[in-house]
Amino acid sequence: MKRELAQDIGLREGIKRIDRGKIKKAIDLLFTKKAETRLKLYTSTCIHCGLCAEACHFYMSHKDPSYMPIAKVQNTIWKLLKEGANVNNQDLALIAQIAYTECNLCRRCSMYCPFGIDIAYQMAMVRRFCHLIGVTPQYIQDTAHSHAATMNQMWVKEDEWIDSVQWQEEEAREELPYLRIPLEKYEADVFYSVIGPEPKFRSQLIYQAAVIMNVAGVNWTMPATPGWDNSDMAMYVGDYELMGRLKKIHFETALRLKCKKIVMGECGHAFRSVYDTGTRWLGWKEPPLPIIHAVQFYYELFKAGKIKVGKTYPKKVTFHDPCNIVRGRGLQEMARTVVKAFCPDFVEMHPNREHNYCCSAGGGVINCGPPYKKTRVKGNKVKAEQLKRTEAEVVIAPCHNCHGGLEDIIHHYGLNMEIKFLGDIIYECMDKSTHPEE
Repeated sequence: MKRELAQDIGLREGIKRIDRGKIKKAIDLLFTKKAETRLKLYTSTCIHCGLCAEACHFYMSHKDPSYMPIAKVQNTIWKLLKEGANVNNQDLALIAQIAYTECNLCRRCSMYCPFGIDIAYQMAMVRRFCHLIGVTPQYIQDTAHSHAATMNQMWVKEDEWIDSVQWQEEEAREELPYLRIPLEKYEADVFYSVIGPEPKFRSQLIYQAAVIMNVAGVNWTMPATPGWDNSDMAMYVGDYELMGRLKKIHFETALRLKCKKIVMGECGHAFRSVYDTGTRWLGWKEPPLPIIHAVQFYYELFKAGKIKVGKTYPKKVTFHDPCNIVRGRGLQEMARTVVKAFCPDFVEMHPNREHNYCCSAGGGVINCGPPYKKTRVKGNKVKAEQLKRTEAEVVIAPCHNCHGGLEDIIHHYGLNMEIKFLGDIIYECMDKSTHPEE
């Protein structure tokens, strides 16, 4: 390994408190009990061919062999399996740094592995190990603390959440006097949930979603209690106990209101947690009620004629495929149906769909904070080149972390592009005259 330890108090202070007994216990629990068969299969199957290298945006951007997915596995989980509790403190901190900040868990490498080895799963296991021994980056750990205390990732108090929603209703009623954002409505068709940054920093997205819901005539509600935030940095910290609490309160809030389905806002990692990781951790074969992402929801409204094109978007656009809703859920064609309907001047970036490059912000990497911003941005030069080749004026990215990552890339590499959510485009261009005023 050529890289040095970042200036991260979470890692530097964490290794000072290392307990060798705790390390041994965590290795025994995770790597010889919980995942022994799966890990043995992966380690015995890997032939070190290196085909995963060209799949990783970190390697493609740096051309440094230590960023190859197989190298990351060798320098983390294989080192732990080989050295056990004897692994030294400096190596433990570097193991955490690699797992949390140099892998987005995007699973693109698994598509290029001839055996389909899930390297993201292995990195997630390393993060789980790091959480159990108390060596995690400070910024993302602070976010997990917010989840634990408030059941949302932005320390938003209950009354602040309600105030934010009512404020957006008042703002939106100036545009559509009949508009409502129903709180605590029982037996609604749709329980709409968002992530913590929306009431904190992107409240206009709540406004826009309310306009879309009301114009489309959707029977919907939002809760006034914790459970409104579907985000989950606990999943990426490796704190699965907290992850289970977050998913449980999210589902239980929708069930308390007797809603028919959950519609989640434009976030990728939260969707991954709700439909996949969190549900499995809770031991459920299926979620207790249907869950769909905003992209699928918009597609269904559009196909049903409930949202219509009022005007077309005038700029040249491209579409970024978020890993967790495309590679992880297959929503790429639904997204393109809506984008092409509103944006006639659409151009694909290449590669695209499930082969698209990650934004380098997902997997909790952007939440690890300023110490790793340069790592993220320089580790995704290949994405900047991909964006530049489109010559688009606007990139549509239906995911919050993708927005953060792409904004940093566009700024760093001097690309003259805007970033929009899919809801931004729909709100701006939809026909708003179709709902009768009450």
